Amino acid sequence: MTGKDIYKIWAPTDAKWVDWVRPVPFIDINEKLELYEVSNFEIPNINYIHKLIPNTAIIIDIPGSESIKEGLAVAKLGYRPIPIYNGTTETKNARATVNNHLVTMGLIQGAFELKKIEISDKAMPAFLLDSNRMNRYKIDISVFDNSWDIYAQDIPSAEYFLKNNINQIIVRGDKIQKDLRKILYKFQEKGIKILFTNGYEEPKLVKIERILEKDK
Repeated sequence: MTGKDIYKIWAPTDAKWVDWVRPVPFIDINEKLELYEVSNFEIPNINYIHKLIPNTAIIIDIPGSESIKEGLAVAKLGYRPIPIYNGTTETKNARATVNNHLVTMGLIQGAFELKKIEISDKAMPAFLLDSNRMNRYKIDISVFDNSWDIYAQDIPSAEYFLKNNINQIIVRGDKIQKDLRKILYKFQEKGIKILFTNGYEEPKLVKIERILEKDK
């Protein structure tokens, strides 16, 4: 199976929101990749939501392939998982700040699971992020810095969400990271409600504070 085949499973023709599926992690996928490299790939049980919530999108921002697994869990509730990973995969045996290989392999295994789930072409989106993306520490100069940020153009605009009857977004993560806060602050100004959950508690309404220059 090629990267194009895997991509088409995550971004099927005519399904809503799939224009935002990022092609970057699919580029390195080829027929020689071994599926056994993904171990313990099980779709988790989630407790923070129990059914599809009207007028609500989700952003799942947890480490590596865990976000893919959780994306499949909400897919079973009727959401369309939209992977928006934008990191480059390190070369073999190289040391890097972010292990994007786990995301690539998770997308392969996840594609087989996604094919089993029936999702409406008009389903609301659940955007998938790797919370490790902003790891920028370097042990020494030989470490490859393949960290990345999410930018406003990587997800639909507030206006597009509202036009499509989405007026609140649930963020699932350990915290709302700085790059995402910049985007959601502007969404909040446009009237979109932001809710947060750590995965154990029900989503609660939060107020995103403006990021000051000293915090950037």
